[in-house]
Amino acid sequence: MSENPKVMNRNLVVVGAILIQLCLGAIYAWSVFTPPLKAKDATAIVGVYAPPKRDTAPQLGLDKAKLDEMRADFKAPMKQLEEVVAKIKGSTDKDKTDLLKAQKTVITGTVNGIICKHVAPEKIDMLSYGFTNTQTQVIFAVGLAAFAVVMVIAGRLMPKIGPRKLAIAGGLVLGAGYILAGLFGGKSYPTLIAFIGLIGGAGIGLAYVVPIAVGMKWFPDKKGMISGLAVAGFGFGALLWIKLAGSWGNLIADMGLGTTFVIYGIAFFLACLIGSVWMVNPPKDWKPKGWNPPQADPSGKHVAGAVDFTSRQMLARPQFYMILLCFAFGASAGLMSIGLMKLFPMKAMMSGGMGWAKASAAAAMAMAVFFSLANGIGRIAWGTVSDKLGRKASIVIMMATQGAIVILFQWMAGTPALLYLGAALIGFNFGGNFALFPSITADTFGTKYVGQNYGWVFLAYGIGGILGPIMGGRMGDKGIFPLAFTICGVLCILAAVIALMITHPKKATA
Repeated sequence: MSENPKVMNRNLVVVGAILIQLCLGAIYAWSVFTPPLKAKDATAIVGVYAPPKRDTAPQLGLDKAKLDEMRADFKAPMKQLEEVVAKIKGSTDKDKTDLLKAQKTVITGTVNGIICKHVAPEKIDMLSYGFTNTQTQVIFAVGLAAFAVVMVIAGRLMPKIGPRKLAIAGGLVLGAGYILAGLFGGKSYPTLIAFIGLIGGAGIGLAYVVPIAVGMKWFPDKKGMISGLAVAGFGFGALLWIKLAGSWGNLIADMGLGTTFVIYGIAFFLACLIGSVWMVNPPKDWKPKGWNPPQADPSGKHVAGAVDFTSRQMLARPQFYMILLCFAFGASAGLMSIGLMKLFPMKAMMSGGMGWAKASAAAAMAMAVFFSLANGIGRIAWGTVSDKLGRKASIVIMMATQGAIVILFQWMAGTPALLYLGAALIGFNFGGNFALFPSITADTFGTKYVGQNYGWVFLAYGIGGILGPIMGGRMGDKGIFPLAFTICGVLCILAAVIALMITHPKKATA
């Protein structure tokens, strides 16, 4: 297929875009890698408040008979542990509470000893990295920042090397980052930052803008819809990779974290390679049947997409900075929620008396299913709605509702049904960012340079990637999760106010 084909079914662009974005969306699957990286000892892997379940056996290398024997050994100390925990909760005497906590530590040590008795050291060691909440979120944040910064470079490279080669390069760099992490990352924190954060994030940044820019050129009549479809795979990718690593395939449990990284790296490259086949621009002057491009109004009134701004011209306009701030505030809320979607709800539900196992399962369900599915659906839904309602109105509604939900989430997270609802709503609105902001960039500054221009706008995602996850991780380590959700909620509401004030530039001048 030539780089500039005369005839191509434009729907193939959607297929290629989704294939590429499924891989790039693996950055959201970071939540499935966080628990193994955080595990500090055997009890952290199995869970202090619950004996191992049947589905834990592959992870621990146990057959049915050995697992039954281990569960039998658990009964007595676990009963003691439950009694001590109940007494601690009911005690108001500080001295008595301190003695009970000391007793709990002794029993926990017994539980740990039982695990070490039955489980081979290499199985425990396989998942025991011992990182803090903040450290795991720094890896995530570095990946997001590299993603955003490199995307600016990618926007400038695309006119020079073409979208297909750029997509292949992105898949190659992303895959290499994960493969290197699996082969040489070991348990080194700086190495994982370099391989997963910097290299992996850079690969995502190289490829991400390609489906959006190419899609808008093939679908100028439906910019919101194609933006949503082009990035829907990014949201659904989290569900695919989370479930493959932790449920459907149990890759981490069966093969270890390093091998899982290698498998993912190979899969990312191959899928991006296939998807890049359709990442080509339409012929010059091509347009969809029955559609005519918008023309500038002689009176000077702005017509969406009628005037093309270069990046230099766009950066001189206040509208760019207003759009950037809106995106940064919305990204911070969503990314912080992703980082804490399992940790905070588990704490909230266990504080209400729920056992560790049930709380862990509910929190995992909230992130892996409700948030991830709604994230992908939200991209398509908000993009399609904005074609009818308008980008500005859509952003205002999305940001205002997101702000209210994020603030309320601190009370919703302690009840499974409300947790699922809150996770779905946050994911739905968070996904909308990635359909609405490329579309408003094209409406405000034109489609011709949207690949370069949206790279600059997407720096907001890097800002949010640093602010949201690291703030959430630090507050999580200090046990003050609610404050983090409140701050991000207020920022979203502020973003809605800023969006209301955005006006369109009338013309492009140097």
